[in-house]
Formats: sequence, C-alpha cells, structure tokens
Amino acid sequence: MSTDDRTPADIECWLTDMDGVLVHENKAIPGAAELIERWVSTSKRFLVLTNNSIYTPRDLCARLEAAGLVIPEENIWTSAMATAEFLRRQSPGGKAFVIGEAGLTTALHDAGFILTDRNPDFVVLGETRTYSFEAITRAIRLISQGARFITTNPDATGPSPEGVMPATGAVAALISQATERQPYVVGKPNPMMFRSALNRIQAHSETTAMIGDRMDTDIVAGMEAGLYTVLVHSGITQPEDIERFPFRPDTVFPSVAELLPRL
Repeated sequence: MSTDDRTPADIECWLTDMDGVLVHENKAIPGAAELIERWVSTSKRFLVLTNNSIYTPRDLCARLEAAGLVIPEENIWTSAMATAEFLRRQSPGGKAFVIGEAGLTTALHDAGFILTDRNPDFVVLGETRTYSFEAITRAIRLISQGARFITTNPDATGPSPEGVMPATGAVAALISQATERQPYVVGKPNPMMFRSALNRIQAHSETTAMIGDRMDTDIVAGMEAGLYTVLVHSGITQPEDIERFPFRPDTVFPSVAELLPRL
C-alpha cells in the first residue's frame, strides 16, 4: 500500500501526544479514555509521548489516572527517556552533569550514566520547577571546558497556576549566549524522539500514526519520521492556524472522539 493511501483504519501502531490530545488542565479530553480502551482491547501497540522531562513514567501514570485515563508505565515515552537512550548510544557508561528533576535523572541512571559535576562528557538540561543560578553557572563553565551540551526539549515557556514560566528552551538560550555553544535538542520536533519511540514498540513508520495538537512539533516531526499524521483541534493548533504552515497533516479531527469511529 502506498503511504499516500493510508487511512486511520490501516494503522497498526499509534503514537500520541499527551497534553492537548488526551488531557487538558489535568482533565481527560472527551474520547481519550475510550481511545485508550480501544487500543488496549485490540492489542494495538501504542505510546503516549510528552516533552515533559520532570516526571517518571510512574509519576505520569498516577497523574493520568487522576484525570481518568488508565495507561500502563510501559506505554509512556518522555523526552527524558529519549534523551537517555540517545546518550546511551553516543557514550555508553558516560558521565553527565544534569539540570533537571526525577524524570531525567532516573532515565539517565537507568541508561547507565554517572551523574557528576567533575569532568562530565555531557551537560544535560531538562525541565525543572526551580532553575538554580548556581547550577546554570556550573553548566556554563563545564560546557566552556568541553562538555557537550544536550537539552531534552526546545520549549521556551511552560504553564504554571500563576501563568507562563521560563522552560528548557529559555534557559538553554541563556547558556548558549554565555558559551557560544548550541545544544543538541532531543525532544519534539526532533524526529529522533519518534524514531526512538518506534524502536521501543518495534513499530514501522509505514504502519504507525502520530496524533498531535501542534503543527510545529507533533505534526512536522511525525511527517519527517514518515508517520501518518493526525491533527486534533483540542489543544494548540486551531483550524485557522493551519494555513500558516507550508505542510499539512494527513487528516484532521476536532478531537480524538471523532477519530475513534474511523479505527
């Protein structure tokens, strides 16, 4: 079958973004629970992807369950996990200085890395609720001394109850300005995250789809990885926004509730 002829019914494996597709403000989006139940009951291989590197899969399982979604740990793939997998391939048993929380440090430990501020191979920047100026200064010095600069995701801002707050991309820009070194960014929209997810569930791009709510991350990365792309309007990108982009998703639905009957 030509990839141009694919439909949702032809898809064997699914990747889906989390925020804006399955949940919004810690509440399940209508149709999300039913979609997960359908995948589980029909033994479909699937992964929930997120650029959030703060939480471990177990943490995210608990947060999703509180929102009404039952998703096993093994079906969650974070930018922290993708970063750890990338670095494991780059430098098995390497050393890293990390700015981040449990999601990132746990993933790197599991990948066999030593976390240290003494002559690390990498400086790895992820999401954290409280960026330390002391830690950022240490990162700048280590990168200037030769450590390679890696970030989990490019997002410049993140949400908080009080409004937006600086996120990984903003802090990375500060470090880049001070060191004149640009980081390698593993998370969406880098197709690297999608390829590592495909390896995780032993899926092929020709028979896998990506569901996302953002044209500039989910859809472009899915397209570049060769996946069938599904845009839903339950998050960031709205119908009037699509014309601003020089590419198109394979199909568009208001939400996953409208996708469900097509499977």
